[in-house]
Amino acid sequence: MEGRRKVYVSVNADFNPEGRCRPKSITFEDGQLYEIDKVLQACRAASTRVGGTGIRYTISIFGRQTFLFNEKNGRWFVEAKC
Repeated sequence: MEGRRKVYVSVNADFNPEGRCRPKSITFEDGQLYEIDKVLQACRAASTRVGGTGIRYTISIFGRQTFLFNEKNGRWFVEAKC
């Protein structure tokens, strides 16, 4: 089983008139940009792999499903492979 670590990322997102957030892309610390193909789900949840809670977005990048979390303090993180 591969290890995971919490990595804070920058997120580009759109907001509709009702205030709903739709993440469009994420940028890692090293400047690597990943476009989000699709947002599959958004719900309040905890990360069981790296710790932390907030709104968990189930997203698709390059056809692969992963999670993007928005913490209460407004910071975004992913469960990156070690």
